[in-house]
Amino acid sequence: MDLEKILPANGPSINEVKKYIEKYSDEIIVIKCGGSVLLDNNLFKQFIEDMSIINKLGLSTIVVHGGGKNIKRKLDNLNIESKFIDGLRVTNEKTIKIVEEALLELNTEIINDLRNLQVNAQSVAPQKNNVIKIKPERQELGYVGSPKEINSSTLLEIIKERKIPVIIPMGIGDDKKIYNINADIAAGSIAKELNSRRLLLMTDVEGVLDRDKNLISEINSTVAEKMLEDGDISGGMIPKINTCLDAVNNGVTGVVIVDGRKPHSILFELFSDKGAGTLIRKWKNLKISKTFYLT
Repeated sequence: MDLEKILPANGPSINEVKKYIEKYSDEIIVIKCGGSVLLDNNLFKQFIEDMSIINKLGLSTIVVHGGGKNIKRKLDNLNIESKFIDGLRVTNEKTIKIVEEALLELNTEIINDLRNLQVNAQSVAPQKNNVIKIKPERQELGYVGSPKEINSSTLLEIIKERKIPVIIPMGIGDDKKIYNINADIAAGSIAKELNSRRLLLMTDVEGVLDRDKNLISEINSTVAEKMLEDGDISGGMIPKINTCLDAVNNGVTGVVIVDGRKPHSILFELFSDKGAGTLIRKWKNLKISKTFYLT
């Protein structure tokens, strides 16, 4: 394998990639793509390129994509107000159709762009090959659910065929209706079911910040839980951190909140010492320095 031809000039070094690539062989990496990555043409192009590179390196990946800003844009065009409760979108019978439409459009775009780079990818959507059975969330949220069961065999079969599953974060309930799922929560549930080595949550922030707004490069689950309790984490970061905690407490080795605005952030997170966000693990003995939020 000629890494010099595969890797981008402004990505991690060849030596770094060699150091880490064996770590992820025979492992599954789940990547949730969202935020500006799905709206900024340059970031989106780099995301597709990074997925192509990871595929050429022989690693097994699953993509779960969000679509929050795309959904908001569609709703705004129809003069429909977006409402959130604890970071989760309120979705009524009218908006669920718009959400579904926006996510299908994004899914098709991701699939087509990957195929243009000779990467085999397969759409996973509730309309044709649903893999997520859901239970409804609180009634006030409407058509919003959380995963109850993941059909891992379908995903593993796609991966076995050397394809990348590209998953729409929606599922079907016992009532046979389609429900919206927070993409972070969907990705976390899939990572748990498959005992993934890494779960990457791409977002529009640096990662988890301390009270001085400095990036925390790594924390354990105990510290993250304390930050939630103390209200140092709010809004859309709440479901992200809850997903991280649920994942690391249920078999996922590590979860990273990745700054998707950084060039080649996925490659730097997987194949470099410095990473590209905040790594959360279950460690109980991680030392807490003065830069951490607890000071």
